[in-house]
Amino acid sequence: MEPTDWLLTATERGNPAVRLDSRRGEAAWSTGNDVRPLVHGAAYFAELLAAVRAQRAGELCLFTDWRGDPDERLDGEGSGIGAVLADAARRGVIVKGLVWRSHLDRFRFSAEQNRHLGEVIEAAGGEYLLDMRVRPGGSHHQKYVVLRHPDRPERDVAFVGSTDLCHNRRDDAEHLGDPQALPIADAYGPHPPWHDIQLAVRGPAVGDVEACFRERWDDPAPLTRSPLSRLRGLLRHEDTRADPLPPQLPDPPPRGTRAVQVLRTYPRRLVHGYDFAPDGERSIARAYLKALRRARSLIYLEDQYLWSTDVVRCFADALRAHPGLRLVAVVPSFPESDGRLALPASLVGRIAALEGLRRAGGDRVAVYGLENHAGTPVYVHAKVCVIDDVWAVVGSDNVNLRSWTHDSELSCAVLDEAADPREPRDPGGLGDGARRYARELRLTLAREHLDRAEPASPDAPEPLCDPAETFRAFAASAAALDDWHAGGRRGPRPPGRLRTYRTPRLSPLAAALSRPAYRLLVDPDGRPGRLRRRNTY
Repeated sequence: MEPTDWLLTATERGNPAVRLDSRRGEAAWSTGNDVRPLVHGAAYFAELLAAVRAQRAGELCLFTDWRGDPDERLDGEGSGIGAVLADAARRGVIVKGLVWRSHLDRFRFSAEQNRHLGEVIEAAGGEYLLDMRVRPGGSHHQKYVVLRHPDRPERDVAFVGSTDLCHNRRDDAEHLGDPQALPIADAYGPHPPWHDIQLAVRGPAVGDVEACFRERWDDPAPLTRSPLSRLRGLLRHEDTRADPLPPQLPDPPPRGTRAVQVLRTYPRRLVHGYDFAPDGERSIARAYLKALRRARSLIYLEDQYLWSTDVVRCFADALRAHPGLRLVAVVPSFPESDGRLALPASLVGRIAALEGLRRAGGDRVAVYGLENHAGTPVYVHAKVCVIDDVWAVVGSDNVNLRSWTHDSELSCAVLDEAADPREPRDPGGLGDGARRYARELRLTLAREHLDRAEPASPDAPEPLCDPAETFRAFAASAAALDDWHAGGRRGPRPPGRLRTYRTPRLSPLAAALSRPAYRLLVDPDGRPGRLRRRNTY
């Protein structure tokens, strides 16, 4: 296996101003990392809590977020995220936060919560900036935490993924929902079951994630261009200038077999563009395009949105080019908003995207929703893609134009040096061989969705290693559960949580009326005009 067959070179990243690759002599990824998926917010929050509480004076806690609720408990009483970070700051930990300023709360955003989290942290001696350096209508969607320890580099860790430090996220494999709930669509009930994932990254890649934080922290552009926001910040005594960070430590030493490539999205901003991405960066999109060209057996995808015909075209092209390629996607059964205007605008893009995929792949495309054992739909917030059990990416980006071009995003693509010995050893047939990390990530998710136990030993035979068997098992499990519901839920409930996703229908008039809102608000395009015209990234 050649890493350059799957991972972007520094040139292919397409952003000459980036500091991420030049910091290690133009190498576009790090090697020797340990990467563990933390499936569900409860697992991530418990590990984050222990790691932050173990930090000492002079150590570093850096975080970004889309939304932060200061009272969200990480693991039981007394573990609100605001209190935990404030306690760290009072111990002398250098706590620095970059959180999206957010749009107004009356539009169901997070301005008040994000501001309150900052007030708690700054009162304890930390520093917290509300960052609105985005395109109009855009957001900072990155969600990661970096913990550095000058005298204890073995404890250095970066948590990267899709899990915000806010309400609704602390769910577990039972999917009963977070006791601290935020309302979404009625179908999900008062405590929405929530499926999410975060990575715990240890090794040299921690330095890469930290470098991404420093790029944003040191950005000389003002935090907001809005005169009204500046006035509000002045009246509230908000911190609007980033204090200098201590010099970046050397990268942690190698401790695993995984190459990690940090990928980002930044839009092209017309005024006060990013000095580290003056034309934007679309390395997430470019990484998908490169990896999908090698897809031969199975694309496994979990995604909150999966909409945009422009974006899914690369998946459709792969399906058309390779008749043996299958795609399995796990998505929310219902959009998070069921309002009269928001619902059609959310659906119109997904309908078109799924139609395009099915035209390309026919019955080789299977799309599912999830439910818990009580029959309540599970909201899929995870953003995961595994291709042929070789390349795997987890992060904050969804499969849509907003995530690939318009908002800020950060994800980690992982390529394991360790081969997986179980059959089939080379599902893609290109000589790459199945990789331990990518395969085990896919199997972990599949076992949960199918209610299957893990084999007794890591090298025991596992039928789900075969992509064709996974495709069949998902279809059979969903069909059995669909039939059980259709039959009035009589008899024992079949095992599994998968439900066949039924593509919603919109009248031609509703679709036509929804498209402008979809294109302008729901899924905007942040590319420069020359790339839009060529539909490239």
